[in-house]
Amino acid sequence: MGEATTIGSSVSEDPVGRGLAATSGAAGASRRPVATLTAAAVVILLLDVVTKHIAVAKLSDRGPVDVIPGVLDLRLTRNSGAAFSLAGGATVVLSLVALAVIAVVVFTARRLRSVGWAIVLGALLGGALGNLTDRVFRAPGPLRGHVVDFVHLHHWPIFNAADSAIVCGGILAVVLSLRGIGLDGTRYGDPRADQAAPGAPVPDGGSPAVAGDAGVIRADPPADAAGRGGTGPGGQ
Repeated sequence: MGEATTIGSSVSEDPVGRGLAATSGAAGASRRPVATLTAAAVVILLLDVVTKHIAVAKLSDRGPVDVIPGVLDLRLTRNSGAAFSLAGGATVVLSLVALAVIAVVVFTARRLRSVGWAIVLGALLGGALGNLTDRVFRAPGPLRGHVVDFVHLHHWPIFNAADSAIVCGGILAVVLSLRGIGLDGTRYGDPRADQAAPGAPVPDGGSPAVAGDAGVIRADPPADAAGRGGTGPGGQ
């Protein structure tokens, strides 16, 4: 009769390695939305600056230029107010508001995980920077400069590329909100997102999820699984 032999299986774990991998994955996931936000803001800012420069060069001292007769024309105006010529004369206040918007967007970008919201924030940032550039550098002086507008849809106030970006960003923000998509890319009321939340209930045998390093959510394995060993063949 052979002596029974029990072979205890050991589970080799490297918590440091897991933490580094999770941190790397989280950082990679966050870099893409931030890169999208930055790219959108830069493209919109450049488009706004270039089109305003062309408008000033080509439309000064001339009447409206028809693009689609009766629908769309180009005409140069200088606006001391907000988008679409609103709040005229409040240039300094609007400049400070633009600075506040830029600060909020930069602060919010730290927890951004959604590409859709990255486009929204990039559009708002690019539009705010575009019009703020005019208010800082154009006459009559810093924070009081008049914004260049030149696109005229009939029966609609004259606007520019920065205004369009802000409006489009606002529309996309409404769409994302109606779909329940948060800044972190999860959907409100999504059972999978709820299960991943700290303290959320887990299936029988498990333990509640806890927040790991770098905001990574993990759930500890069931207690009986951690200590379970394998039994090798043996004779009596």
